Amino acid sequence: MPGFWMVRAGEGGYLAKEFVEKECVAVGFDGVGSFEQLTTLGAFKGRLLGVYPDDSPGKRAGAAGVGHKFRTLVQRGDRILTYDPDTRLYHLGRVEGDYEYRPGFVSDYSHVRRVKWDRQILRDTLSSGVRNTLGSTLTLFEPGDAILQEMLRSGVSAETPAVLDEEDRGDETTIYLEQLSRSHEFIADRVNRLSPHEMEQLLAALLRTMGFKARVTLPGPDRGRDVVASPDGLGLQSPRIFCEVKHRKGSIGAPEVRSFTSTLRGDDRGLFLSTGGFTREAKYEGDRSHVPVTLVDLEELVRLVVEHYEQFDTVGRALIPLDRVY
Repeated sequence: MPGFWMVRAGEGGYLAKEFVEKECVAVGFDGVGSFEQLTTLGAFKGRLLGVYPDDSPGKRAGAAGVGHKFRTLVQRGDRILTYDPDTRLYHLGRVEGDYEYRPGFVSDYSHVRRVKWDRQILRDTLSSGVRNTLGSTLTLFEPGDAILQEMLRSGVSAETPAVLDEEDRGDETTIYLEQLSRSHEFIADRVNRLSPHEMEQLLAALLRTMGFKARVTLPGPDRGRDVVASPDGLGLQSPRIFCEVKHRKGSIGAPEVRSFTSTLRGDDRGLFLSTGGFTREAKYEGDRSHVPVTLVDLEELVRLVVEHYEQFDTVGRALIPLDRVY
């Protein structure tokens, strides 16, 4: 029976688009060299001990397990999954190639398996149990057949959690990072469920925690000014911050950013929030704007909410009710 694997696309999923474009998955392991001769788990442990002597035994054991699985246990025909947090899409495909050592083919990652991607699954269509399991920070693990069946059916509940062996679990740092990642995804899910008007209210609440007086504008044509903020609340003191909010509108392109920046003058500052992310061209347009403009996607919004949550007023806390876990 073919296997089913989840491969993280680097820290924060920054390599996901490259995985999809180049039809592959990859892992890092700086300084380790080719895996070609490392055919056993013991061989991996020996190599990593020489390369990373200062790492804890638990961390080295976890890394050796990842390398061994990627090199030897992952087989042609296995199902494989990766996640792009910018688009909130899981990409599902089949492994089509054996292990390859290809420095420079994928940014930062030299160890590659060829993949044929054949399905996309929006994270919001999956059950909470599946989302929690797939939120693991582990580089490579087996989510289980029940998870795969829900991915294929899209929307059918799966109760079976992933079973992680001791090498997968790693040390306390790995466990901490895993829980942090799951919490981040949980908050992102909560934020993404807000209505467009609630998203504007959340942004205004966030700006208030940063010391500004912010308000949501009235419904109707606003010329890219869904939220307005300034030190005095009247717009008489600089900086005046004008905010455009696009929620569930897909990835924002350069024309939308250009239209937004064209309305800004003098000491104005711009903030464009798009929960669907921005294209590369849109980011370039923001960088070359004649006035300072900040582009905020869903991941950055969640980071800011977590960072400033203790200072949120009652409006912000009502929109995203959270409890701190120590």
